[in-house]
Amino acid sequence: MEWTRAKRYQAYSNWTAAELLSLQQQVATSDYLPHYHVSPLSGLLNDPNGFSFFNNQWHLFYQAFPFGAVHGLKSWFHLVSDDLVHWKQQGLALKPDTIYDSHGAYSGSAHVIKDKLFIMYTGNVRDKDWQRHPYQNGAWLDKNNRLTKLQRPLFDQPEHTTDHFRDPQLLYLNNTYYALLGAQDKETLSGKIALFCSKNLHDWQDLGYLDFTNNDMGYMVECPNLVLVDNKPLLIFCPQGLNKKIMNYDNIYPNVFIIGDTLNLAGASFTSRQAAPLNFDEGFDVYATQAFNAPDGNAYAVSWVGLPDISYPTDQENWAHCLSQVKELRIKDGCLYQRPVPAMAQLRTAGKHLTPGNNKISEKNCLIDHPSQHFELKLTIPAGQAGTLHLAADKLLTHSLALEFSTSKKAFLSVDRQNAGAPFAKKYGTKRSVKLPADTSLVLDIFFDNSICEIFVNNGSHVLTLRLFPSKKQQKIILESSQFIDYNGTWWNLKPIN
Repeated sequence: MEWTRAKRYQAYSNWTAAELLSLQQQVATSDYLPHYHVSPLSGLLNDPNGFSFFNNQWHLFYQAFPFGAVHGLKSWFHLVSDDLVHWKQQGLALKPDTIYDSHGAYSGSAHVIKDKLFIMYTGNVRDKDWQRHPYQNGAWLDKNNRLTKLQRPLFDQPEHTTDHFRDPQLLYLNNTYYALLGAQDKETLSGKIALFCSKNLHDWQDLGYLDFTNNDMGYMVECPNLVLVDNKPLLIFCPQGLNKKIMNYDNIYPNVFIIGDTLNLAGASFTSRQAAPLNFDEGFDVYATQAFNAPDGNAYAVSWVGLPDISYPTDQENWAHCLSQVKELRIKDGCLYQRPVPAMAQLRTAGKHLTPGNNKISEKNCLIDHPSQHFELKLTIPAGQAGTLHLAADKLLTHSLALEFSTSKKAFLSVDRQNAGAPFAKKYGTKRSVKLPADTSLVLDIFFDNSICEIFVNNGSHVLTLRLFPSKKQQKIILESSQFIDYNGTWWNLKPIN
């Protein structure tokens, strides 16, 4: 199919039920479909939106284009969960069906107000000359999952921004509603975070830009999110065009965070001793992370595992991307930790304890032969060790996802997907690395799900997330070393979430 502009933006009603069913059947038979990560029934999935706790359930939406693996006329797909792991599909909830979102329901957030969930999102509108006009819209979701849109936008685009003005996060602090939005300044064409406030959701005041850094944040900031983590303000966002002298990154666009010291939204101020942003995830494919504070104060985050302007192998199957698992956020000793939520352990079924016992291994050792492609592997490697853990490996190790490590003086972990399967995005490199504490054990908690891998390092002090597309011949987990090596761990098969 040739994806012309007219095809991408034709009304949903112009697609037949037979066309949609055919797409869904194609996706259902894909060799790369995840089992315990959220993926689209058909078409494209991108930004997570509206993450919230409402009516005694967790709610999560994602931007969707159900008709192909391209960015077209976007809607929001709705999910609910009782445990942040098992998600039930509720179908399309927020559709592009008004004059204020005629060319797409773009990203936004949600906040519980009395007995309803208030949704704030960007409506994408194009005029006859294809000029963009963003509108910041509102909608109410009731306890029966019935959605009602407000008849008019909440406030106008400020004159000091370009038409790149989107992705509102709605907060409620000190009896005031605040909205943070990604923006591009009209005069400098630089990325900013815009800030508005209201007492009643009707009358809004423009507070200008949030003062959160002295560094230039590139030409655009997307998906700003502010949460409190262990009484510290944490700012998560996606700067596009960020100078690599400010922060080192390899992905086309980074997803970053800054741990704050003080927060004064009324004064549009966020201060931090952190010199520069840091990668929220140090792998290959995380973007548009959305975080929120649950009623008990805990902070949770979920990410789009995919990147803008990158082609993926499943594009040929008319679907693309998935969501990360939900992660609980903590700050300890000034460092951010991300950990799987406890309910992830409920997915474990068959397990196998892994240890070399009295006979420590050298060279190559097959830890698991023909594991399922949906597993969790926890492995502890003592200090003074070096080697490579191969996931999705073939017999001769010509293909695998290679995790090279050292737990000696110059400790590190590197993840190389060059030979992990079908190639893609090689322009942005095939290896990602993190430095580790010297002469200390390495603890890995690895979640592998067919075409996505999430690697939690040392209880979540680092996380590396990536997509990979291995062949059916890659059915081994192998530990390789040129020296004797010790280890201790457990492998579990994981059940699907649907």
